[in-house]
Amino acid sequence: MVDVALPKNKLLEGPILRSLLSLAVPIVAANTLQSAYQIVDAFWVGRLGGAAVAAVALSFPVMFLMFAVGAGLSIAGSTLIAQFVGAGNHKMVGHVAGQTLLMVAASALVLTTAGFFAAPALLHLMGVGPDVYDGALAFMRVSLVGLVFNFSFFVFNAIMRSIGRATLPVYIVAGTVFLNCVLDPLLIFGWGPVPAYGVMGAALATLGTQAIAAIIGIAVLRLGMHGIHVRRADFIPDLGHIKRAFFLGFPASIDMSARALGLMVMTFLVTSFGTTTLAAYGVGGNILQVVIIPAMGLSMAVSALAGQNIGAGNVERAASIGRLGAALGFGLLTALGLLVFLFPTQLVGFFVPDDAGVIAEGAKFLRIMALSWGFIGAQFALTGVFRASGNMVINMMLTIASLWVFQFPLAYVLSKHTSLGAEGVYWSMPIATVVIALLTAGIYLHGGWRKKRILDDEEVLTGKVSEDILSNESPRS
Repeated sequence: MVDVALPKNKLLEGPILRSLLSLAVPIVAANTLQSAYQIVDAFWVGRLGGAAVAAVALSFPVMFLMFAVGAGLSIAGSTLIAQFVGAGNHKMVGHVAGQTLLMVAASALVLTTAGFFAAPALLHLMGVGPDVYDGALAFMRVSLVGLVFNFSFFVFNAIMRSIGRATLPVYIVAGTVFLNCVLDPLLIFGWGPVPAYGVMGAALATLGTQAIAAIIGIAVLRLGMHGIHVRRADFIPDLGHIKRAFFLGFPASIDMSARALGLMVMTFLVTSFGTTTLAAYGVGGNILQVVIIPAMGLSMAVSALAGQNIGAGNVERAASIGRLGAALGFGLLTALGLLVFLFPTQLVGFFVPDDAGVIAEGAKFLRIMALSWGFIGAQFALTGVFRASGNMVINMMLTIASLWVFQFPLAYVLSKHTSLGAEGVYWSMPIATVVIALLTAGIYLHGGWRKKRILDDEEVLTGKVSEDILSNESPRS
């Protein structure tokens, strides 16, 4: 197989807005389609009643915790890839991609085994009621089996994003989401010879389609079809790279773990208010996950674009990318938050049409938190620059402060020691969101992130020399 060289990098020059949108639009599209798994699952599971919705809601923070380790390694890999692309060191791009896939696959297998056997004890620890337990256990265990496929496709998506090829994952996800739309009602309710699996059917549908997506992504990388070729040798463990990726990715894993543990603790707190509140919290959380997709896509685009520019030595351009991204994120999520504030009942009713209690409680939850979403958009964009520069520790500390210093203590005090009750949990979210966004902006403006280096001079020089040689080769060479 002849290697396919990456084309001249247009993301290092020209209007920043055009470069940012060229990455952000396909990333948002891919993330939107990816979230369709949750939306479709929630839509059909909602037809089973509030207990089924609560079962899925309980599984989400546990799965998020499982994703933390793999996500940290993926973030480390995508950051390194973006900087190597910016530095012009294309040989290392394929090597880092292979090592990242190897590491996340190994971590997924370990997490799946541990989580599968620990799931019953964890659900008992969470105080899950008997009407929710069986569905939550089945959904969680099937989802755990699919971790290796989820992790692998997540890495493929991050790799394509880091090299500026963000469009391809959109087509792959679109096909698998369409298949999931067909499989969900079939496996949940059954038809003909296919038995009705209930809540577990939604997880089975996602497992199958995610496996297909992962296989396609790995095949693309192995065949060198889109500017990056991962060879068999790139899957041989490279202890030097693994050490660097670990120290770069470990804070990102702690960041994600802190988020996941925070969600689990919040779920413990919400569970104490009953199944109706838990179901409303689950539906509200699903809607929030959809709404912040543009912010996540913009953050990923900022990270990829800023990472390439930092690798190329254009730190000032990277800073401008962060400022523009924050402004776009604030405006976009403020607009979405206003729409949700105006139509909360209709949105919750879409997911749980036959439970008036859940609809009323879910609408209350959405109205309380919706108008603060613009701050999420701005904060996500700025942390994208921190991530691009390799400052994973800053993001880790911000996450810990947000959840463990502000949100959870506030949620506990307001819900348990005031007359607000469950509303105290809801109010803790917008308060923590605004505070942490302002703190992030202050750290960004201070500028300490500019001094971080993750590529040494030799790696940058190797890329530049290779780029010069390639540009001077004749067409016949």
